[in-house]
Amino acid sequence: MTAIDEETLEVGPPGSTSKWTWSGVPYWLIGIFGLIALIGFQILTKERWREGFDFIFGGLRLTLLVTLGGFIIALIWGLVIGLMRLSKNTAVRNLAMFYIELVRGMPVIVTILIITIVLFGQVIELLGEGAERFRPSFAVRGTIALGIIYAAFIAEVFRAGIQSISIGQKEAGVAIGLSKRQVMRKVVFPQAIRNIMPALGNDLIALLKDSALVSIIAVRELTQMTRLWTGRSFAFIEGYMILTAFYLTLTVSLSLLLRWYEKRIQVPD
Repeated sequence: MTAIDEETLEVGPPGSTSKWTWSGVPYWLIGIFGLIALIGFQILTKERWREGFDFIFGGLRLTLLVTLGGFIIALIWGLVIGLMRLSKNTAVRNLAMFYIELVRGMPVIVTILIITIVLFGQVIELLGEGAERFRPSFAVRGTIALGIIYAAFIAEVFRAGIQSISIGQKEAGVAIGLSKRQVMRKVVFPQAIRNIMPALGNDLIALLKDSALVSIIAVRELTQMTRLWTGRSFAFIEGYMILTAFYLTLTVSLSLLLRWYEKRIQVPD
């Protein structure tokens, strides 16, 4: 017979040291999956919930596009700013630091409004008659705004990743005849990317959640679609529970993928 106590359960034969611990159970994950399953059951069994799901689901594609587009912009622009941050040129370095501190020091929603309404509005006004050819949708403006905002955070991730590579690695590259650019491209950068992937994954998850903020400029992503449906149906509980299920499914899936990757690249003791 197996012996059970408050903490452990023996899973092997008598005398075996193989034990399953209650403390190892991911209760948090079971709880989240249970909440998602409960909401899913309501959607499957109740017409009102199903109507809300069908309507809100229309914003999922735009949420994913805004998130992916914003993250790509943030990666490219963040790398540029990160390299500027490491520059030995005082003016270039301080310009990068000014950008990073300016963007990170402002609320995300305020920055979105400034970029999408004020800055784009000024550009369209300056173009005058030519503005008809340059009038991006608010979804595009919101995507660019999120990319610009998160570039400030990702720039610091790139900077920290590059600086984490020991000077010995760089010296070894120079010793075998590589130029400074080749050392950066073939020695430093590949190792830095491996080190910063978990941090970039966290930024992607944060950007996904902040994509809800573009609803303030009437972009019809998940949050805006929920506001529209609850505004006409007054089914606030159903609408926002469905929205919760959407975001939990997306963010928890990304979090689990990130945890798997972190374990895969972990160096054994």
